Amino acid sequence: MGGLSRPPKPPALARAPGDPGRGSRPGIRSRALTPDRRRTMSDIVREACAKFRSWGKWGPDDQLGTLNYITPEAIVRATRLPRRGVTFSLAIPFDREGPQINQPRRFNPIHRMILTGPDFTSGAFVRPGGVGFADDMVIMALQCGTQWDALAHCFLDGRLWNGYDANLVGSEGAKKNGIERMARHIIARGVLLDIARVKGVEWLEPGYAITAEDLDAACRSHGVTAGTGDALLVRTGQMAMCRRHGWGDYAGGDAPGLSFHTAGWLFEKQVAAIATDTWGMEVRPNEIPDTYQPLHQVLIPTMGMLVGEIFDLEALASDCAADGVYEFLFVAPPLPITGAVGSPINPLAVK
Repeated sequence: MGGLSRPPKPPALARAPGDPGRGSRPGIRSRALTPDRRRTMSDIVREACAKFRSWGKWGPDDQLGTLNYITPEAIVRATRLPRRGVTFSLAIPFDREGPQINQPRRFNPIHRMILTGPDFTSGAFVRPGGVGFADDMVIMALQCGTQWDALAHCFLDGRLWNGYDANLVGSEGAKKNGIERMARHIIARGVLLDIARVKGVEWLEPGYAITAEDLDAACRSHGVTAGTGDALLVRTGQMAMCRRHGWGDYAGGDAPGLSFHTAGWLFEKQVAAIATDTWGMEVRPNEIPDTYQPLHQVLIPTMGMLVGEIFDLEALASDCAADGVYEFLFVAPPLPITGAVGSPINPLAVK
């Protein structure tokens, strides 16, 4: 994705609060259920939280959440899936041409050299025996590119996953639910659900809310099931759109994504992780008026589910369509940055 053009941001589209959005590019309009406007945000989100809350399910001290579904037996089964030895990186390049355009807190990676070839050839940095070295550094927001949200990333009513106090995420990082807790746990059966391909479009229209029915239809179309301990990857086609049109307002703008109403489907399937090719995983604008990222509120602090964003699923999707195999070994450990609330990753799918 490096080198994508940056076209002027299109004019904002007028819409009422909670409207699913109206994109101008080819795609599909959302037909997701619209919440009853007489119900408040508290009614809708908190009812879902009460229904799906999993605090204590894996003990009072748990900091892994749904990664507990990935058992040693599940890992062994996942390692038996590859047949061809073909690997796919699902990460976008980490460079200054990334999607974080005009974002106040997240910015694209800044790569700087500490030692270079000219430092050696000019004699500025010399070591015995004629040997020279190069060294470098990166300054970046940890969630500026392909990434996992730690369970410390989102809290609701002052509580993190498993009931921990949100004040435990302080200026020095997260004392509970930090991303380092997950460093050795994300090896699983991966399942790709290519919603755009099933719908017969290049990409879903911004504002399209992917429903549980859409997920089931994709499973049937691909001849695959989603179940306990799986890492579920959902393709909307947004990366294909960005390759053609530039990033635009990909980071934070209107986007297709999972409907709030898929929370129950994910809960019942007991998937370990959910990731998409979009900036925020869930549909934007959000379906529920006067809320921000309501599905995040249910999945992360309430269910303890690992959420991934900004995945590049294009090459994998093309291969799955060609060979008809939509399951694979999925390996995507985070960097064990102590106390971090997210991590850049290079997820690998092995077929």
